[in-house]
Amino acid sequence: MTYRNIYFIGIGGIGMSAIARYCHAKGYEVSGYDRTPSELTHELENEGIKIHYEDNTDFIPKDAGSTLVVYTPAIPHDMGELVYVMEHGYRTVKRSRILGEISSGQRCLAVAGTHGKTTTSTLLAHIFRSSGEGCSAFLGGISKNYGTNLLISRNNVIVAEADEFDRSFLQLHPEIAVITAMDADHLDIYSDLEHVKAAFREFASQVSGTVIAKLGLDITPDDTEARILRYSYDDPRADFYASDLLHDECGYLTFTLNFPHGKIENCRMGIPGWVNVENGVAAAAVALAYGLEPKEIKKALGSFQGVKRRFDIHLNTPECSYIDDYAHHPKEIATAVSSIREMFPGRKLTAIFQPHLYTRTRDFADEFAQALSRVDKLILLDIYPAREEPLPGVTSEMIFRKVTAPEKVLLKKEQLMDYLKDEHVDVLITFGAGNIDRFTGPITEMLENRIKTRTQ
Repeated sequence: MTYRNIYFIGIGGIGMSAIARYCHAKGYEVSGYDRTPSELTHELENEGIKIHYEDNTDFIPKDAGSTLVVYTPAIPHDMGELVYVMEHGYRTVKRSRILGEISSGQRCLAVAGTHGKTTTSTLLAHIFRSSGEGCSAFLGGISKNYGTNLLISRNNVIVAEADEFDRSFLQLHPEIAVITAMDADHLDIYSDLEHVKAAFREFASQVSGTVIAKLGLDITPDDTEARILRYSYDDPRADFYASDLLHDECGYLTFTLNFPHGKIENCRMGIPGWVNVENGVAAAAVALAYGLEPKEIKKALGSFQGVKRRFDIHLNTPECSYIDDYAHHPKEIATAVSSIREMFPGRKLTAIFQPHLYTRTRDFADEFAQALSRVDKLILLDIYPAREEPLPGVTSEMIFRKVTAPEKVLLKKEQLMDYLKDEHVDVLITFGAGNIDRFTGPITEMLENRIKTRTQ
């Protein structure tokens, strides 16, 4: 890129911040806007990136010829700063376009899918970093091994989370790609499931080497010239799968990883839950297809610490366990609940869920209710609107009235902590992609204090 300044509108987003960090590391003058301060924006500021939190064109570098403006599709089209740069001769591009330009000409290893992609791509990057091969990585979450969503390497390997929102992943042309799921989501963009699947097939057509698709996904040789391999949690019909699964009392699993010409015995995931074994199989499949050594893959699986807000265990004791998860789609919630039930059999499971987006609530109210009915108690919060304006008649009540869990309560988020003070908690999970993460610290502290009081 031939620019001196790179200005980000929506710099605090997880994908935007990774690219901002990359550009800053490469020597560009990086600055930007975000709507609200967060832990992530504070980290960017501490790294030397200037950020402001009001829609004010005075902060935009005034030399349009030497300034590139990157914006997130979550920003409203009538946002003042975005209108200004489009009317005053700046080159403006979406985040996905920049990621496509950065990865062009490099060995891109991409992880796509309506869920599972953040943990899988972060684990894949950890395998490459742990093995000594190295990679640059643009991640959709904060790696707990490295404390960041960006890794930079001198080699030409890039691990990228390939986001289907706004068809962003179609800017990538990977050498190897994983597709974890192709479920209905982002129907404000795609309108129906068939259009979602069509976009994933188009993504597969852009892969030059190998597509590793979850067993059962409708990706065929008609869709791509790349080699197609399949992975599964434990189905031996797949090319990559786990067998000889053993659980310990804390939910960690030991297993044999089977692949086309061999097996890796006594693998142990560094984070618990069957869903993470499945993610581990997918990441290992890419590493094996690339040519990394099995012993290095096994070591990395065991040392992986996970991703913040992805099945993120804050407390795990016989008295009380607390997990926080980014799940905001019915299938993600159902999968997480299944993993928790397997980890903690016989214990009471309480879920706190903050729905994300009015359109998603409207489109999947029945499916959300079905997934959430699998818990013992549901605490349901108001909808987090993110980029959307309210829709008439669309509220959390649409989900609440259809939930058949033994116990359920509907709260505003401002009421949550007071409510939890008197609530007996055995196993608790918080779900959502909005600002529910602001509660993880206070909830963890409250539960830890409760345990200390009991044992004194």
